[in-house]
Amino acid sequence: MNHGTEVDFLAAYDPAEFPPVALTVDLVVFAVAQKRLHVALVERGAQPFLGTLALPGGFVGPQENALEAARRELAEEMGLDLAEHRVFVEQLSTFSDPDRDPRMRVVSVAHLVLFGGDGASLPPLQAGTDAAAAHWRPVHAVDTAGLAFDHGGIVAAGLERLAGKMEYSTLATRLLPAEFTLSALRDVYTAVWQVELPAGNFTRKMRPFLTSTGGKVQAVGAPASLFRVGSDWISPPWIRPRQ
Repeated sequence: MNHGTEVDFLAAYDPAEFPPVALTVDLVVFAVAQKRLHVALVERGAQPFLGTLALPGGFVGPQENALEAARRELAEEMGLDLAEHRVFVEQLSTFSDPDRDPRMRVVSVAHLVLFGGDGASLPPLQAGTDAAAAHWRPVHAVDTAGLAFDHGGIVAAGLERLAGKMEYSTLATRLLPAEFTLSALRDVYTAVWQVELPAGNFTRKMRPFLTSTGGKVQAVGAPASLFRVGSDWISPPWIRPRQ
């Protein structure tokens, strides 16, 4: 059977024969301060869900891929200059339930975003585009059921991705400056896992996967050594304490 050439096929192809589907990105943005894991949320300034807290995000442009859209939305909706911050971005999951958006069929490619900070303060946020305000909120205190769309489930997925990968990788260091103390790294584990790990056991476990810089910073009692990541993987992995 002669099906013709690809040129003939494309000339006769009508995309309107298929239901329209829009593509968006949603961003689960985490940062640590004062031993607490925070997530960035925006107050929606337009319908649907006007005035409701939501994850930053938006529609993927016709000339963008999902990662490009994620970085653009991060800058636009939160007012962050990405060149001034240590930022880690990875694709989290695709959310495609037919009724997740009341406007039309919308598929979202969610991304996990980690901001490397000093553990003491959070980068200031400035709402942009269709967001009325932007806030950092302690993620373990967020009423995820009250978030817009299906963003509560996306936050939960982001938190589990981060917590799970911290068992077998040094991903936790992405929430710190490039050089950090073991105490600061332990604070990240405390913030994410919601448990206090004994300092001695933590040092013995993590030290083989870190590289000393030779530098020190003043800490309570005595100067503390500075480290960099020495390996991407932790082996054998942590057994995460379960609450």
